[in-house]
Amino acid sequence: MTLLVTGGAGFIGSHLVNYYLSRTNERILVIDNSSTGQKNNLPESSQIEFVKGDVKNHPLVENLVARSDRIYHLAAAVGVEKIVENPLDSLRTNVQGTENVLDAAAKDGTPVFIASSSEVYGKSTEIPFSESDDRVLGPTSVPRWGYANAKALDEFYALAQHDEKDLPVVVGRFFNTVGPRQVGEYGMVVPTFVEQALAGDPITVYGDGMQTRCFTHVHDAVEAVHELMNTPEANGDVFNIGSSQPVSINELAERVIDVTDSNSQIEHIPFEEAFDEDFEEPSRREPDVSKLRETLGWAPETSLDRILEDIVEERRGDVEVSS
Repeated sequence: MTLLVTGGAGFIGSHLVNYYLSRTNERILVIDNSSTGQKNNLPESSQIEFVKGDVKNHPLVENLVARSDRIYHLAAAVGVEKIVENPLDSLRTNVQGTENVLDAAAKDGTPVFIASSSEVYGKSTEIPFSESDDRVLGPTSVPRWGYANAKALDEFYALAQHDEKDLPVVVGRFFNTVGPRQVGEYGMVVPTFVEQALAGDPITVYGDGMQTRCFTHVHDAVEAVHELMNTPEANGDVFNIGSSQPVSINELAERVIDVTDSNSQIEHIPFEEAFDEDFEEPSRREPDVSKLRETLGWAPETSLDRILEDIVEERRGDVEVSS
């Protein structure tokens, strides 16, 4: 069997590739444009064929899909800062890229996993978020909601391909997936806090820090993706993939300081100063994972402390190597 992982040199993608390398002899095609992913995230292996390219390249995607027996579509423009600073590229990558993958997959009925996001829920206050809940979004003048709509459009397109062409599709909405290899460059909060703490710099919390999130270990997320793609009942459906243990950003900062034994102080920065006056930040993000649990028999439960320990261990190693 040949697997295609789009965005396979990125954070979640590279962990998914490693998952299959450690458990199977499958051949793995990886396409990544190296915008946020790095080829060195992948180990040297005769099982991997790396293609530097973009999912917006329709002929290239068609060729790779035609060579594949299963597709994991993880390529996307991610990170709040990247989305706010480059909204047009974000929209093109997330919409056109997904359309290319799904159209190519539909030709031979190749099963596809589509990576979506908790962003599709927008600023809904109905907590926890259930897959069938209504979506509440802000105005089109705010780039963040463009990303939310793009991921929702990906879902609509995937489910339409399933309904009209019987394409095997599973959609997973990731909730704040974190772990080793994630970088803070594009606004990812956990690696940013860890890097600041290890350097002894102020930990920059945007807003009042009372907003809550549920952080999911990337190993749990990858396991869920694998099992969903191997569970017939999941075909043609949408699933939240995340932890159900909420924590405020203030508490996250405090726990990072404790785990790193840092002398860093917490510094609050207004959102309008960090981004612009139109920026909107949802106050709470918490998934209802009952559907995932009923389908797979489990849901992500790795504790935040364990997640932080894994990230800190990796970052300390980076500091030692570079020093």
